[in-house]
Amino acid sequence: MSANVDLVRSIHAAWVRGDFSSVDWADPEIEYVWIGGPSPGRDTGVAGMIERFRDDWLRTWADFRVEPGEYRELDGGRVLVLTNFSGRGKMSGLEIGQIRQELAMLFCIRDGQVTRFINYWERDRAFADLGLTPDSGT
Repeated sequence: MSANVDLVRSIHAAWVRGDFSSVDWADPEIEYVWIGGPSPGRDTGVAGMIERFRDDWLRTWADFRVEPGEYRELDGGRVLVLTNFSGRGKMSGLEIGQIRQELAMLFCIRDGQVTRFINYWERDRAFADLGLTPDSGT
């Protein structure tokens, strides 16, 4: 396993515990992108990433959880993680799990820091953008 996959696994290990406080892994000028979903957009810098994540996810959902599945190292600088989110809407009480959205997260890494973090609301879009097939990773 590469250092990049180890880094992404360590990020997810904290998130699985519900700890979203660390951003030591992020480059100060990180590009944070959401493609699709309820809040698509792009932010630059750690502060922008924190604000979007806090506003769009932590304030909206109770019992918010990240459930990483498969880790795929695409090349020397990119790691794709097939992920599920779970939680309950704070206003509606609706369980996200009832919707069962399967997401993909792309981490672009240089010199041990994530320089670009792209969240795909739909895995098929990630596979298409990256020229991958769902079953083989290639």
